[in-house]
Amino acid sequence: MTYHFKNPSDAIINDYLSSSRVIAVVGLSNREETASYQVSRVMQQAGYTIIPVNPRLAGQEILGQEVYASLLDIPVAIDIVNVFRPSQVLPQVASDFIQSGAKIFWAQLGLESQDAELLLRQAGKDKLVMNRCIKLDYLRLFGKP
Repeated sequence: MTYHFKNPSDAIINDYLSSSRVIAVVGLSNREETASYQVSRVMQQAGYTIIPVNPRLAGQEILGQEVYASLLDIPVAIDIVNVFRPSQVLPQVASDFIQSGAKIFWAQLGLESQDAELLLRQAGKDKLVMNRCIKLDYLRLFGKP
């Protein structure tokens, strides 16, 4: 049987995006042609603070922001963790998410994991979105940044 995650309603996604200001992006690339970079740039233009998370680029800057090796290294409160990593590593990202105290777990379009969902729900973290593009949802619900 194939796993299919049920995402929250548009009203809830609207609430998530409206009440959030800081987005940690796990797997953010420094290459402008990548989806992670393009999505993050649009969200930054929309007024969100983007915090890059990429262990290979830690200490450098992407989109003018310091890159961190892990969610657990970020010294400020995180509203949304937006994940651009393969589905098989979502459980590890979920584990770091739980420890980080972030509010909303968001796995990008094409990414979902039943194991990650179970970990999050067992930890009482029920604000999660999977297999959805945060940029497309933002543009659909709010228009241009």
